[in-house]
Amino acid sequence: MSDSDAGLTLGAVSAIVEKKILTSKIRIYRPGEPVFNPDTGQYEPGPPVTVYAGPGAVFPAGGPSVVLHLAGQAYVDDTPSRYRLLTPLSAPVASREDTVTVVEAADGAAIGRTWRVLDLGNTSTLSVVRTTWVDQITQTTGV
Repeated sequence: MSDSDAGLTLGAVSAIVEKKILTSKIRIYRPGEPVFNPDTGQYEPGPPVTVYAGPGAVFPAGGPSVVLHLAGQAYVDDTPSRYRLLTPLSAPVASREDTVTVVEAADGAAIGRTWRVLDLGNTSTLSVVRTTWVDQITQTTGV
């Protein structure tokens, strides 16, 4: 290891990744507390609660997969449109069924697309960003 490499820590790598790779703006939100509607006598979903808004990146985790569903058979809830969400380690961990929206991105086709969180964000002892598996909800570009 050279003297110039001695100062390179995971924190330093994380800062570089956040500045150079997490260049899009994303929003993670979940349904708000149910609100009683006296006109219908029913509880309705409350306004969404933003969990995180800030830098991030969403990218495909390979091409579309084939999911085989057999009537009456148990199967893993796999998705044909699996993506990975990257957020800074300082961002809160997303929960299953949270929604992710791209608010700002260099690729205009990504703006407004949404994904649902499939599982809690991955963690490890060697992390520089948080990785979360997501499933694309929107399937059109809106054009």
